[in-house]
Amino acid sequence: MPEIASRAHAEALTGITGEALDKAGIKLSDVDAFAVTCAPGLIGALLTGVNFAKGLAYSTGKPLVAVDHIKGHVSAAFIEHPELKPPFLALAVSGGHTSIMDVRTYTDFVTVGHSRDDALGECFDKTARVLGIPYPGGKEMDRLASLGDKTAYKFPSAALAGDNLDFSFSGVKTAVINTIHNAEQKDEKPAREDIAASLTDRVVRDVVAKTAKALELTGRKALVVAGGVAANSHLRRAFAEYCGKNGIALCIPSLQYCGDNGAMIAVAGYYEYLAGRVADLRLNADARSGKSRVGAENASLFPKTAE
Repeated sequence: MPEIASRAHAEALTGITGEALDKAGIKLSDVDAFAVTCAPGLIGALLTGVNFAKGLAYSTGKPLVAVDHIKGHVSAAFIEHPELKPPFLALAVSGGHTSIMDVRTYTDFVTVGHSRDDALGECFDKTARVLGIPYPGGKEMDRLASLGDKTAYKFPSAALAGDNLDFSFSGVKTAVINTIHNAEQKDEKPAREDIAASLTDRVVRDVVAKTAKALELTGRKALVVAGGVAANSHLRRAFAEYCGKNGIALCIPSLQYCGDNGAMIAVAGYYEYLAGRVADLRLNADARSGKSRVGAENASLFPKTAE
């Protein structure tokens, strides 16, 4: 609920900032710059954070740095993998986003594939809700998938056909929900474990296949998998197997850095600051799109065919 979320942010920001400074053993004046998520996300929550960061920057006379949420997720990999250096390929998978990006420099991320509708995390969360699993349902869906039969149900692919690196999770999400509802209308109770296992197997295979194609087309030899859904054990295992077989260096943040966190925004902000990308007090939030470039790069990866 966006309005409640933004109010909760406003209530927590001052206290949690003070707590972070205390734990770090520093004063506000010791901070060199203030990085803040400006997009994409819930607009109310984003505006709360942006305005708070503006106040900190203005009152201390320190620079303000705008950070793209998705670039933040990918940048989390730098925390525990100092050997990681661009260029590399990145897959960002979360409740609101599914994107394949060609990371050319620490600040230049080019989206080459993405979901055209629902995100992978939303697919898991909506399925979990219909199964009666409390939000967020990702962790329990992960556990159930380990117990079920992945061949019990045949769900449609989320990997779009043709020369693209895109996904569509809306169809598979609807198919899963319809399967559950049809069974309930017949007074049947489908095994939650089998639903979770079949869905997980379907989408994990699709995501790995598209990412593998992106690695092949870009020639990158390193892959970052980040975002809240990167905590899924089945996804982590599938990418570890693929990368191990194909000589790809795999970097996945530990679980504490997969979900939204301040550390990843600080890392992304650090590189934006070094690149001289400093915002001013006119900075605004954007619910729909961030600073990452999205354009014709996807199409240009595929050879043109004769008409």
